Amino acid sequence: NYWKPGSTVTVTLNLHGIQKTVTFKIGRSQISTVDAKTKQMTVVRDGKTIKTIPISSGSTEHPTYNGQMVISEKFRQIHMNGATVGLTKKGGKPSYDIEAVPHAMRLTASGTFIHGNYWGADAVFGKVNTSHGCVGLKDVQGGGDGRQPAAWFFDNSMIGDVVIVKNSEDKTMVAPDNGLSDWNMPWSEWVAGSATG
Repeated sequence: NYWKPGSTVTVTLNLHGIQKTVTFKIGRSQISTVDAKTKQMTVVRDGKTIKTIPISSGSTEHPTYNGQMVISEKFRQIHMNGATVGLTKKGGKPSYDIEAVPHAMRLTASGTFIHGNYWGADAVFGKVNTSHGCVGLKDVQGGGDGRQPAAWFFDNSMIGDVVIVKNSEDKTMVAPDNGLSDWNMPWSEWVAGSATG
């Protein structure tokens, strides 16, 4: 279960050399569910569906992780190179090398993003999974068209928003320590591994 919007949270740290109390309020809820089978993403804010966006997720060779992920970083543009995540062709050349991927939001530490895709044909979105594991949304080169689905999602998302991927061909759940993916670990396991367990 996620924190209820508007909740006040107080964290007290009593660690070696650190005694601190921090209080903060939980903001609005936004949970986006990517269905790799239907190739659609449903964006739900505060319990109401606000948009459904056609997507293209990981191909059969490079399926997207299933599971609950959290947007941890946002970049208007970012350089993506397959070699940084171990995806190379014969001779060590990266399987992809894109200088300015628009509207990129990190989902895992291992390199899964939800981002704009201007190189895929319009007919791909909502129809075919073609990526190397990321979730692609229709966009234009440079990301300068605010009417594009990727621009809308970028502008309407914040760090901390949940993105759930389901029905990917890869039945592997994203590991709890791969980014902010702790939600994929049952509470009983979490507590068992803690200092109080």
